[in-house]
Amino acid sequence: MTSKKVVELFYDVVSPYSWLGFEVMCRYRHVWNIELKLRPAFLGGVMQGSGNKPPGLVPNKFMYMTKDLDRLSKYFDVPLKAPSDPFEAMFQKGSLSAMRFVTAVQEREKGGDKQVEQVSRELWRRIWLEDKDITEPASLSEAAIKAGLSGSEIKEVLELSNSKEIKDKLKSATQNALGHGAFGFPLVVCHVNGKPEMFFGSDRFELMAHCIGEKWLGPQPNKSTAKL
Repeated sequence: MTSKKVVELFYDVVSPYSWLGFEVMCRYRHVWNIELKLRPAFLGGVMQGSGNKPPGLVPNKFMYMTKDLDRLSKYFDVPLKAPSDPFEAMFQKGSLSAMRFVTAVQEREKGGDKQVEQVSRELWRRIWLEDKDITEPASLSEAAIKAGLSGSEIKEVLELSNSKEIKDKLKSATQNALGHGAFGFPLVVCHVNGKPEMFFGSDRFELMAHCIGEKWLGPQPNKSTAKL
């Protein structure tokens, strides 16, 4: 078997499209011959650094997004449900504390990403299914409990998330995404023959598969995948 191609997934839990991309890439990590690397980053920093504007500032785009997400939820089998005030959840409250928390989970886990995957998913569920807060320590803790972390682990992660080390690591991941040309999330970077190929959004999987020499088998390549 040829060596696995490294695929990086840059994401932020405040982004519903990132959730779609995240679940698809997690489903394909054992279908395609790839090594998936999760890269939690800060969408706000990418938007600012690239000069992009939130869809909420364009009324027609924002209206379309809410309808689009409903269709995509069914297609990808991801339980998306818009919060009562999507603009507030996405752009006023933001996700900086949540992404520092995820980054701290990743730093603590060292060498694996099972907890990173589970915590990220639970944070998406909070904001994009349950219409709950993802900014306060108590809400982050609740998500981590559902992800299977113990009380002592959560305390350690909360403390670590406020450290300069984690703040710098999140900033570095965000700058890395910008260095690949990011202007939003999800961002997937496939390393092919020593060259990074960048794909934006949750609708480029067929093209991505072609690029890395794999086959796109639809949003659920393995029907035995447990429902979320």
